[in-house]
Amino acid sequence: MFQEKTSANHLNVVTTSTEDGAFQKKAHSARILSPEEAERLENDRVLVSEFKQLKLEKEAQKNWDLFYKRNSTNFFKDRHWTTREFQELKAFREFADQKLTILEAGCGVGNCLFPLLEDDLNIFAYACDFSPRAVEYVKKNALYSTERCKVFQCDLTKDDLLENIPADSVDVVTLIFVLSAIHPEKMHLVLKNIYKVLKPGKCVLFRDYGLYDHAMLRFKSGSKLGENFYVRQDGTRSYFFTEEFLSQLFKSEGYEQVVNEYVQRETVNRKEDLRVPRVFLQSKFQKPFN
Repeated sequence: MFQEKTSANHLNVVTTSTEDGAFQKKAHSARILSPEEAERLENDRVLVSEFKQLKLEKEAQKNWDLFYKRNSTNFFKDRHWTTREFQELKAFREFADQKLTILEAGCGVGNCLFPLLEDDLNIFAYACDFSPRAVEYVKKNALYSTERCKVFQCDLTKDDLLENIPADSVDVVTLIFVLSAIHPEKMHLVLKNIYKVLKPGKCVLFRDYGLYDHAMLRFKSGSKLGENFYVRQDGTRSYFFTEEFLSQLFKSEGYEQVVNEYVQRETVNRKEDLRVPRVFLQSKFQKPFN
């Protein structure tokens, strides 16, 4: 069920209800904060010290490895919504049974990878992650098969993807809740790396945290690393994207923008009568034919 709305501030806003009791809308404007939320963010100006920030950057891989050690494969839900939200995964085919080659950049423990492989038998997937422990969990999954996928450890900011993937060979790259964990000054290196293996005319499918997401508003004082950039208690970091920042980031590396919009969801906990505003940025950027 969906309903399309148009107003002076929100053009072509599409509102949909979901199976889990939430609703979501897509728009080109950021979520509007309450006065209390705006004041809290305005007052949170103290940044983590430069010494600690350098330490966090140096220990980024270790912190993610420890995250997966603590949580095993149980932290993230399997992302069965991926093909629903990104119809391009099927639309890229020129004929029904055409084999697609995808790259899941930042695969974690396979919460997106394995639902895709189950849903579509004509996909071959490359998948990589920063954390060696996460890669091992993927390889131990009962659904893992070297005939269907190749998984490897990779720091996307410095390890050349061409060492594992042929140039211009990938039909679709998924970059889902990955870029936000990387320092903003290094994000362009990830996009440059991906560009080399993506076929001309094919796309990167992006989804990640958006500005003013509930997770951003929950950070306590002393967690701020920079503008829209925060550190969690476990040392992992999270950036919250604006539509403008992401657009410029991709375009500066040669991509063309196809879709770039906020997805605003309100999840409802009826038992506790709690409404939680979630904000994501969902986008598609294409490598030009030329």
